[in-house]
Amino acid sequence: MPSIDLHVHLAPALDGVAETGPPALHRPDEADAYLDRAGLDLAVVSVPPPFFRQPAPEDWVRALNDGLLRAVEGRPRLRPLAYLPLEDPGLARREFDRVAADPRFAGVCGAAGGASVSLADPRFEPLWGALSGRLLLLHPGASPDDRLDDFYLHNLLGNPVETAVAAAQLVFGDVLARHPELRVLLVHCGGCVPAVAGRWQRGLVTSRPGVPRTVEAPLRALRRMYVDCLAHDPGLVDQAVEVFGEDRLVLGSDWPFAMGTDDPRLQIAHRGPAFVERVSTTNAVRALGSHIGQTPRLPHVACDG
Repeated sequence: MPSIDLHVHLAPALDGVAETGPPALHRPDEADAYLDRAGLDLAVVSVPPPFFRQPAPEDWVRALNDGLLRAVEGRPRLRPLAYLPLEDPGLARREFDRVAADPRFAGVCGAAGGASVSLADPRFEPLWGALSGRLLLLHPGASPDDRLDDFYLHNLLGNPVETAVAAAQLVFGDVLARHPELRVLLVHCGGCVPAVAGRWQRGLVTSRPGVPRTVEAPLRALRRMYVDCLAHDPGLVDQAVEVFGEDRLVLGSDWPFAMGTDDPRLQIAHRGPAFVERVSTTNAVRALGSHIGQTPRLPHVACDG
């Protein structure tokens, strides 16, 4: 069974667009070399937030996805995710319809929080239904809070919070219960979610204003999501396992960014080799389901939904 990193970034191959970010971001050969150094078989690659450009026009979204396919062409170890502009539910659905039948895409990604529309918005219902069985990686978008301008807080604090905002919308909007086949992956070990999951549960139990009484219990709903292991803290990894479950943790490096890691297995090494192997292989394949991307074909693993 292959070992897979589900949180790797690449820039799309676009003409006339200035390079941004680490130089390796624009070098698919460097992504292959990273896999060799880390001893991994495959990387699931997505465009990083600087390319989201929320709100993004339709021609830009199409260029991103076509450009990412060009960037990974001839590199079967790099499995791309199509970008969906979650600030525009209608455009997100149209773009998914355009790329859904392309076997090269291993799933889709979009911006958590940031300028995205609430993921509880009813306009997303057709998209959630269409995504049944597909991976949806949510990567934090740019926080709209200008208090985070100092101290690199847009990344250090804003990113974990934006992830939690998106997760909360899915939980309290009862999206995950209505669409149990939706495979949502939160990066950065779920951001702030492991720390506030108990508080969300308490808000439901005590019937806080605005919390729908009929939604699935947050602690149950969160076990429908996947999270990567990029916590930079063994204690937070353990907390994420308590919240999401051992079968919901996957590898994520955030390569090639400085806030990532060159060896995602080290993030979970304290839990023992059997756990590392499960996270690297079985959990990853289950998160991807049957849509693991282009050839070569991979061993089949029964999916748990």
